[in-house]
This record gives sequence, C-alpha cells and structure tokens, in this order.
Amino acid sequence: MTQQASLAALHERIAAVNDVLNATSLLTWDSRTMMPAGGAETRGQQIATLTRIARDLLLAPETEKALVEAERAVEGLAADAAERRMVEQTRYAVEHHRRVPASLIQERASLRTVAQAAWIEGRSKSDFSIFAPHLEKTVKLSRSYANCIGWTEHPYDAMVSIYEPGETAASLKALFSELRNGLLPILDAARSQPRPRSDFLFRDYPEEGQRAFGLTLAEKLGYDFKRGRLDTTVHPFEVSFTRNDVRITTRYNRNYLPASMFGTAHEVGHALYEQGVDPAYTRTTLATDLVGLYAVGGTSFGAHESQSRLWENHVVRSLTFWQRHFSDLQRHFPDQLGDVTAEEFYRAVTRVEPGFIRVEADELTYDFHIMLRAEIECALMDGSLPVSDLPEAWNAAIRRDLGLTVPNDAQGVLQDVHWSTGYIGSFPTYTIGNVMGAQVMETLRRQNPSLDPAIEAGNYAALADELRTKIWQHGRRFTREELLVRETGRGLDPAPYLAYLRGKYA
Repeated sequence: MTQQASLAALHERIAAVNDVLNATSLLTWDSRTMMPAGGAETRGQQIATLTRIARDLLLAPETEKALVEAERAVEGLAADAAERRMVEQTRYAVEHHRRVPASLIQERASLRTVAQAAWIEGRSKSDFSIFAPHLEKTVKLSRSYANCIGWTEHPYDAMVSIYEPGETAASLKALFSELRNGLLPILDAARSQPRPRSDFLFRDYPEEGQRAFGLTLAEKLGYDFKRGRLDTTVHPFEVSFTRNDVRITTRYNRNYLPASMFGTAHEVGHALYEQGVDPAYTRTTLATDLVGLYAVGGTSFGAHESQSRLWENHVVRSLTFWQRHFSDLQRHFPDQLGDVTAEEFYRAVTRVEPGFIRVEADELTYDFHIMLRAEIECALMDGSLPVSDLPEAWNAAIRRDLGLTVPNDAQGVLQDVHWSTGYIGSFPTYTIGNVMGAQVMETLRRQNPSLDPAIEAGNYAALADELRTKIWQHGRRFTREELLVRETGRGLDPAPYLAYLRGKYA
C-alpha cells in the first residue's frame, strides 16, 4: 500500500470519530443553550452513548490495522511532519484509551449533563447541597480515571495531563509561586492608586442593546458569522463542529455592562483559533482531541486560553480600543453613557477591585481565583478535602487571597460550570493562557513594529494574520511548548506577563 493510501485509510477512520464527537458537541451546545431542564437525564445518556461509540471506533480492529500501516508509511518523514504527528498522536490516544474501561468513559460522559442541570439549579438557588452529590460522583470517577491513566507523584497530575500535557501538580506549584510573588507588589501598587469612577457600569443596560454591540464587537475582531453564531447561556463558552461551524455564547447582566462585553470578546478569541485551523486538518487527528474525546482544533486548553485572554485583555481591555470604539458603545446606550468619556470608561473596566466572580475579575486578581481552584482540586483528588467541606474551604481561600467574605454559594463555590462537566484539572490552563498570551504578544510586537499602530487604527486583521500564521493554522500539530519555542525562542516564561501587568497597572 502506498504512503498516501495508508494515510487515507487512517484519516477515514479518524474522520468518523471526529463526526461522532461533533454530534456529541452539538448535543452539549443544545443542553447549555436551548434544552428544557427536563431533558437533562436522557441527554446525558445520549451523550454517553455517542462518547462510547467514538471510543469504540478509535479502538476498533479496523483502526488498529490502518494505524499500523500508517506508522510504517511515515517512518521516513521528519519528526514534526504533519502526517507523522497525526499518526503518533493517534497511537498515543489509542494506548491511553486502552487503559480506561469503556464503562468508566460512558459513566463520566453520562454524569455531565445531569450534574450540569443540578449545578444550574443549585446556582440559581444558591444552594451547594443540590450539586454536592453530583460533585461527589465526579470526584470519585476522576480518581478512578487518574488511576487508570497512571500517575507517580499526585493523582492530579493525570487529570491535568488531559488538558495541558506536560504540566503536573509540582510544575504548577512552582509557576504559581513565581506568579504570586510577582503579582503581589503590582497589586499593592495598583490598589494604592485613587479609585476611578465606575458607577455608570451598573446602570440599566437592556439586553437587546448589549447583544447588538456584542455582535458588532465580534465582527470587528474578525469572527466569521458565516461560520458561527452568538447565543445566550448561563456560563459563556465556545464550541466548534469543525472550523466551518464555530459557535460562541455569552450572558447578559442588565445591571452590569462588562459581563457580556468581555465575555463575548473572550469567546471570540477561542473561536478565532478554531476558525483559523488549516482546512486540510478538518476531521483529522490534528483537529480532534482524541485523548479527551473532544472535537477541538487547539493544541491544549492553555494554548486556547492564551488566545481568548489575549483578545479580551491585550486588545479589548486597552485604552486605544476604547478611544476608537467608545462612541459605538455610546450609540447603543446614549442615556446610560452620555456623561462618560472614553478614558473614564477604560479606567472603570480596568479598575483593580477584588471581587467574588472569576470571569469578572480584574487582571491582577484573576490568577488568584485560578490558583485557589487548582489548590482545591488537588485536595479533592488526593482526598484531603471532602466535598462536604468545599464551601468552607473555598470561602477561607477567598478571605486569605482577596480579603473578601463570600456572601453565598452562588457567588462562591457554585459560580463556575467546570466541575459539573467533569473538567477537574482544567482551571490552571487559564493562568497558563495568561502567561502564554503575554509571551506571544511581546514577541509579535518585537518582530513587527507596525503591529501596534495597526491595532490602534482598528486593523485587528493584522494581529489575526500573525496569530493565524504562528498559532492557529497548526491545530494540534505542535505542543504548546513547541509553539512557544518556535515563535518566542523559549518555553513558558512568566516574565513577559508580569512585565505587561506592571506596565499597565503599577
């Protein structure tokens, strides 16, 4: 069999896996945007069935036969050749799933939708006890999954490896320690500054106006609505069904304008990554997370977050952005913002003010939210923190890190959707994304002196073109660390991130 025929046979098998995973993603998107609450249990069973079918296709004898032939066909190719990476990643995923019983895969998938429905109810009633039994099951299943995958120093290592390969509890502890030491003096300096006016952010902003501006904002940043749409959900997310159908969601708070605005910008960053993957990788291993069984083109959760945090903070949360676009926002809300200048608006949305909600946190306190979640997840995984004690541990960590007293479960332990979807181990990727995004931006600015003037002029395509070439188009071909070394000359480095924050806030 020729090399081309061998690879085509494997691509056909993986394309079928990708198709099933995209159907799963579509059911998940519907469950989080449109599905009636009563559909949670059966939807969970449907998703579980499709997840098991995807795994069975991956582990089928026909796939193994095609994989063996493809392995022979790529032996002479360069180590980083796309075809070789496809084959190697497929083999890694096959061996991974052989260690995990199908029943465990299906049970974890089935639990997600039911747990999410319980989380939504618990959050709406600010009652952790409604969600707690489902989280107990999630933690138990995560421990079983970690034991199947295998770990040496800490069970959390296995879960983190699903979302951010190469990171461990120990490596994260070192990263967080360096960040904490660097962030605290910047935070102290920022909090010593006079507090800017922000009363206008809490005025009455009807949803239709927020949505209209959000659509305009997404389009300005380059989001292709011919291959996407914007919907409403409890907790914003992005989901792709190949690069040709990439959807985003946001939520609207009538009395707090930034929630939808920056939530939309964040999800647009994710969507641009997915829409920018090389079309040749569609329905292949390089656009499919075969280990996590997700149809996603980004190489890791941290790399994905680097793009969302980059667009949200380096672009939309900048003074030049609002100097250019504040008049557009005023046109949607003339009464609410008629007495506000562009600089006043910028200072309000970049004010440093510790709060309870992670997704609404300022840039200096955001990572403290992530670090406490990672700390809690480690304790849940090794059993040192029972689920029943979680609200107390959460509230104590918020007091310690941010000096705040959590008023209720909705603003505390129930604010994030992640644990209801089984994503234990994914929270650290937000901070990794912050670090990677700043490192990439520092390099792009140094390599291309005309980039900042283009952004200031509202030419966001200039930045998108750089990121598409250096990050997006590669899909899952390169690891996060390989991308960083290729484009910045070194691995993950917190120094550019701390320098960016110091320059902006201190």
